[in-house]
Order: sequence, then structure tokens, then C-alpha cells
Amino acid sequence: MKITMANVLVRDLDDDVLKQLKAAAKAHGRSLQAEIHDVLQRASTRNLAETRRLSAQWLKRLRKSSQSDSTGMVREDRDKR
Repeated sequence: MKITMANVLVRDLDDDVLKQLKAAAKAHGRSLQAEIHDVLQRASTRNLAETRRLSAQWLKRLRKSSQSDSTGMVREDRDKR
């Protein structure tokens, strides 16, 4: 299976960020393109892991709390009138 890589153009990149990326690329012995690819890959993995962690926290909270049935409250309010 062949994976096609997307071409991405980044405009107005901050000079300090570009310097950091170039320094990291040099330190890791790879091209600037390879360094940017690695940074984006790690960011997407970290974001997915963070999303999963937050989702698990909310599910745990929801299981602990008792959720009221709004239908009953609406019906009760309606019947009072």
C-alpha cells in the first residue's frame, strides 16, 4: 500500500520558530522538512491521546452522577398550569 504525502505550504512562520525548527533538525541530523514532519506527527498523536484522556474523565464523571430526566420535569411543570 502506497501512502501519498500531502504538500503543505506554511506562510508567515515566525522567525524564532523557524530558527528553533532548523536547530532541532540539525541536532537530530535531518532535513528541515523531516523535522517539521516529525513535529506535526508528534502533535497529532499527543492531541489524540489528550482527547481520549479527557473523554475518559468525562465518562467517569457522568457514570458517578445521577442524571435527571428532563421529560419528567417538563411534564410536572406543564401539569401545574
